[in-house]
Amino acid sequence: MTTTTAQLAAWADRHEVIVLEGCDGAGKTTLAIELSQRHGYQLVHATRTPEGVDLAERYRSILAWPGRLVLDRCFVSELVYGPLLHGRSRLAPDQITALIEIVADRGGLLVHLTARPEVIAARLRQRDGIAPDLNELTALINGYTDVFADLARRAPIVTIDAARAA
Repeated sequence: MTTTTAQLAAWADRHEVIVLEGCDGAGKTTLAIELSQRHGYQLVHATRTPEGVDLAERYRSILAWPGRLVLDRCFVSELVYGPLLHGRSRLAPDQITALIEIVADRGGLLVHLTARPEVIAARLRQRDGIAPDLNELTALINGYTDVFADLARRAPIVTIDAARAA
């Protein structure tokens, strides 16, 4: 699926909250900036929350902000990166359910950005000069695919092949 200006405008017409998720290098920030600049969304770029901070409360607080929000990474990443890189997710299933309900109640959309590991690696090397090995990228991409398959039962999700969205 190619993300066009018309598609972004359609999302903006229908959704107050847009959550962009996927592994590093999938194109989240590019889309977030476009939604912010062209459609008036407040851009929230999430980084890893330090240990000891209540992660669920942090995202509840962000999702309570008034107005249109585009989240450049959010709680979904904790479900992928947490187990793969840190041995566990810091969010319990009931917390995930509550956060998904908040997004849904605000007319939200979850956008899953993905691509083949080789494409992501090339983007990361171009952007950062380095990239994880293909096995790690494959595990991350598969992790997002599995998490979004589970979340699709509870929230609207659009999946975008980032290699075609360029």
